[in-house]
Amino acid sequence: MPMNQQFLNFYEQHTQEMSVSFDGEGIITHTNPATNRVLDYPDGMRGLHISEVFSGTFERTADGFATDLDFGPQEKPVMVYRKNRTCFYAKMWYLHAALAEREYICLMTDVSNEVYLEQKIVQVQQEAEEAAKVKSEFVANVTHELRTPVNGILGNTRILLEEIHDEELLKTLKLIERGCNDMHSIINNILDFSKLDAGKFTLENREFDFRAMIDYVKANHMPKIVEKGLQFFVTISPEVPERVISDELRIEQVLNNILSNACKFTSVGKVSLEILKTAKTQNRVELFFIVNDTGIGIDKKDQDKLFESFSQVDASISRQYGGTGLGLNISKQLVTLMGGSINVESEKGRGTSFTFSIWVEIPENEADEVSANVDEKLSHFLEDAPETDVLHVYGTEENKKELDDKMSKLVLAVEMDNWEKAEMFMNVIRELTEEAPHDIKSASLRLKMAVQKADYDKTMAAHKKLLDAVDGVENGDQSAAGE
Repeated sequence: MPMNQQFLNFYEQHTQEMSVSFDGEGIITHTNPATNRVLDYPDGMRGLHISEVFSGTFERTADGFATDLDFGPQEKPVMVYRKNRTCFYAKMWYLHAALAEREYICLMTDVSNEVYLEQKIVQVQQEAEEAAKVKSEFVANVTHELRTPVNGILGNTRILLEEIHDEELLKTLKLIERGCNDMHSIINNILDFSKLDAGKFTLENREFDFRAMIDYVKANHMPKIVEKGLQFFVTISPEVPERVISDELRIEQVLNNILSNACKFTSVGKVSLEILKTAKTQNRVELFFIVNDTGIGIDKKDQDKLFESFSQVDASISRQYGGTGLGLNISKQLVTLMGGSINVESEKGRGTSFTFSIWVEIPENEADEVSANVDEKLSHFLEDAPETDVLHVYGTEENKKELDDKMSKLVLAVEMDNWEKAEMFMNVIRELTEEAPHDIKSASLRLKMAVQKADYDKTMAAHKKLLDAVDGVENGDQSAAGE
């Protein structure tokens, strides 16, 4: 017996794969035990025609058999029939069984489970798509139906507010008005979440006045924050363009969600919003938003829950402060759609800092105006700060001297636990490093965030990193200072 035939016989007897050997007439000459077991032929299949096992793949003809299969090691999908004529899917390799031209072998692997799972996955995907469609339509219909009575209540309440002068009644009507406004916010959040979840949400980008938008957001939150006796600070870097192209309403929505949370969870202290320009690529800029509060804070182990759907830190938060837990999840998805990311840093009882970035376009006429007006808009928070253009050119003697002075005064203010004064010095430091290399600007930003959180340890650590970054540039390539 030829060596290759011995090898094939050994392989057929011991492999877990099925094998069927047949001659040029299509008559099966040998099957291995795995084939007999799977196809339910305990006595073997010798003498059967190959078309009985592969009906539809092999066809009986006058001179033997016919098939469209090509020889070779490439696997072919086929249907294999058992003795009781039930069938299953298999992968088959169709090869010559020996050196003789008309001796063949089919090697098979049962893949019926794989095919079933693939079909099941397709079915589940189709069902999920259909369910999402039904859910989306249901949410749209429900929110529309809810808006109608809420609008009716709100409209009539506002009419009564103008006509009634009784203090007790006015107090009740204002509570109804606030409840209607809260209901509107919940309805809008659910509708937005449904659209985002279904992948049907699109941004509506247009040109708008960025600072006017921030003024509107500030005016919207100022009454609530002041009502709680909190301080509210809003700072916009002079490098931020006056006009940008983006989805104004969605930027407002993200800011409103974060600022509302800051106000909701802060009973004493302050809330602050700062906007910086952190990168520029051709006609696009990255805007970086920082929202700090001195509220209840969040444990590190609970911070990952903040951006999950319908999730809050614990049930008591929902009972005490209200809310659906959708706002931050929606904000995260909106920020992602605008090319950015959102993060949170917090400590229990020491406040929270939300930061997020987005990319916006600059109108054609705006780019030159931004560069021309930056120096005009730079202003100092301290009276003793020199007002010269050369002061803001990083690396000049005037700049170095002023930066050293304000860094020293910042440390002194921190040591005296005067965080308000420290923030004033920090704002000057930020201005003095506006034209610094990237490492120094990043270190300056981290120092500012630590100061705003009134965290002594983090402030001193960030202060040291900024000093190290400045020393690194001075001892290295001075030409990088102006980049």
